[in-house]
Amino acid sequence: MNGYLATNGSRSVDWFHKELGKIMLDECGMDRNEVGLQKALSVIPALHEEFKSDLRVLGSNESLNQTLERAGRVDDFFELAQVMCVDALDREESCGGHFREEHQNEEGEARRDDENFAYVAAWVWTGDPGNPGLIKEHLEFENVELTTRSYK
Repeated sequence: MNGYLATNGSRSVDWFHKELGKIMLDECGMDRNEVGLQKALSVIPALHEEFKSDLRVLGSNESLNQTLERAGRVDDFFELAQVMCVDALDREESCGGHFREEHQNEEGEARRDDENFAYVAAWVWTGDPGNPGLIKEHLEFENVELTTRSYK
């Protein structure tokens, strides 16, 4: 916590939070594509480095300091954002509420790939937020038939 206070930069925690949120909304939202996800994976680490060097947190750690607490959460959000983008990039299909622009049929509807992606992805911390380890838990459907959601 003292590291956040010692940075003495020029930008607030909220500024970094909003910038990260904008990247995620624009590049890793419900409608996404490979180019945008790659872009996010290049700009998020750069913004995180800026956060570490240009963060300004006022007050002290001697009493309740909500800005200091938020700084710790936003710091974690950078790593979460990267793994979310890695996961979205890894899933080469349109599925559920997430639409990959390059994975749609001729009519513009979502194109699933149940043969290759019928699993739950769990990502493991490796020490590098841009390169987490993937654990797949394959799904077996006995009472439900997999179908593609139609938005027509």
